[in-house]
Amino acid sequence: MRTQPIIETKKLSKNFGALRAVNEVDLKVYPGRIHSIIGPNGAGKTTVFNLLTGFLSPSSGRVFFMGKDITGLPSYGISRLGIGRSFQITSIFPDLTVFENIRITFQAQTHASYNFLTPVKSLRSLERKTREVLQKIGLEEKQETLARHLSHGEKKILDVGIGLAIAPSLLLLDEPASGLTGEEISRVTQLVKEVANAITIVLIEHNIDVVLSISDRITVLHQGSIIAEDHPEKIQKDSKVQEAYLGGY
Repeated sequence: MRTQPIIETKKLSKNFGALRAVNEVDLKVYPGRIHSIIGPNGAGKTTVFNLLTGFLSPSSGRVFFMGKDITGLPSYGISRLGIGRSFQITSIFPDLTVFENIRITFQAQTHASYNFLTPVKSLRSLERKTREVLQKIGLEEKQETLARHLSHGEKKILDVGIGLAIAPSLLLLDEPASGLTGEEISRVTQLVKEVANAITIVLIEHNIDVVLSISDRITVLHQGSIIAEDHPEKIQKDSKVQEAYLGGY
């Protein structure tokens, strides 16, 4: 029996006025994989992410998560189903500490922040979970540092940690290596690999070396449409991909 996709789109499209940014995209992501979406600027990658996570509603088509139709659900509803996300521009709280950035994400899910009678035991559980995430992303030594004082790479890593704090089954990462140095890229790449041991990853990334090194499957978008989808080795050799995207590297 074939494994059910963890997330799937059928004829997914998005129009902005006369511009069709996403054109009848049929995407299937299977559990336990790192599935990358690549393409030149303006290909529709981030729009697809916004459609998958409820930040945009499709003009037509459907989105399914674990077989359930989630088309049109708001972003907070989709998050509660188990879909996490990091952003191209980090979504951290710069005036909170690293620890507080993670803890507030846990609190938002439990509503502990709105209940003055929350048991101390529950708050201790939140702190324990926060420390577990900080250890996983390697920022435990920076837990008392204000997020604004982190390096660019550390902010990207913290953003991944915020995504992990909702305990997702699926994590969407939007250009986690963007603007990073060589050492920072290696650190983020290793983190993505470690996270993928337990969570399915959908990745947007312009650094093609990162994509080819960690992806199980790659979907290539061009002008809002899928032009290729395959294993990394075959994507590298695809003439349409080379012409539209890889040839520029």
